[in-house]
Amino acid sequence: SQLSFEEESQKQPAVGHWKPLMPSKGNKEELETGCQDGETQSTEAETQSTEQQNVSRLRSSSVEIREKGSEFLKDELHKAQKELKLKDKECERLSKVREQLEQELEELTASLFEEAHKMVREANTKQAVAEKQLREARGKIDMLQAEVTALKTLVITSTPSSPNRELHPQLQSPSRAGFRKGHGRNKSTSSAMVPAASQSLAPEPVSRECKEVDSILFAEFQAWKESPTLDKSCSFLDRIYREDVGPCLDFTKQELSELVRVAVEQNTLTIEPVASQTLPVVKVAAEECGGPKKCALSGLPRTCQHRIMLGDSGNYYYISPSCRARITAVCNFFTYIRYIQQGLVRQDVELMYWEVMRLRREMSLAKLGFYPSEM
Repeated sequence: SQLSFEEESQKQPAVGHWKPLMPSKGNKEELETGCQDGETQSTEAETQSTEQQNVSRLRSSSVEIREKGSEFLKDELHKAQKELKLKDKECERLSKVREQLEQELEELTASLFEEAHKMVREANTKQAVAEKQLREARGKIDMLQAEVTALKTLVITSTPSSPNRELHPQLQSPSRAGFRKGHGRNKSTSSAMVPAASQSLAPEPVSRECKEVDSILFAEFQAWKESPTLDKSCSFLDRIYREDVGPCLDFTKQELSELVRVAVEQNTLTIEPVASQTLPVVKVAAEECGGPKKCALSGLPRTCQHRIMLGDSGNYYYISPSCRARITAVCNFFTYIRYIQQGLVRQDVELMYWEVMRLRREMSLAKLGFYPSEM
């Protein structure tokens, strides 16, 4: 712009130059000085106006640039905002999809776990039923085998000269004939009943003792007989547990005594002679299982001719004759009341009552230490 201004200034004629008609020497110098000053002033004015124009042009162009730049930035900002809104909507949609998938996954997992637990419960129930049926079948087999063995023994020992009173009930007293009916099977004493059967071979003297029914005990037995149960919360069994079963099964080894009591109640206790080594023996601590010369229940040095097994554990415990007599007495009592509960004993209530009293007397005597020498 300065170059164009200088070119225009060179082309245009200078303003303010005039020639006097008759200049003098002194005036000539003054005129030349004045012309030079006018030219300088006009040049400066033109320069200033040109600079002002250039500044105004620059200002206007900078303003236009700013306006255009601000418009461009506004457009870009609007675009960015629109994109952000679209992205926010997409994020919300994806988050909803994720929440829905997580919820469906949780529901599916919960249903799978519930189905798995249901299947496990059903399998456990079926297994428990099968195990129970197996135990019952084994118990029946053991009882039948014991009965067959006992019958064989009775048949062999019965001769015309000395008839067996068990095979000929007419030779027994009416009360004992009624007592023996329906009372002969007990898994807990299945193997122990065989040698005990020979105890009844010898004729027993006629008992001349007097008996009188206790009204309280008889009332409790009658109440129990109406709805027989093995729950020891009833008054009849609670009294027997407290007076007979508990003391009879109270041995020195308390922990093992409790296990024996539970096995007798559940009818899972087995007694067998020491000589029969038909089952594998799981070795446990010698102090716990005892030995042929040490009783596991009393802890005393005794000759142990029998051993017991609790359930299907496979652990055998050697017991002395006294302990065997106490356990056998309790097992006989439980066997008889189980038969009554199952409806296998069809006798008069008073006869059943006296049989229960006889079994209670056997438990009391065994607790006091009285037992047959064959034990």
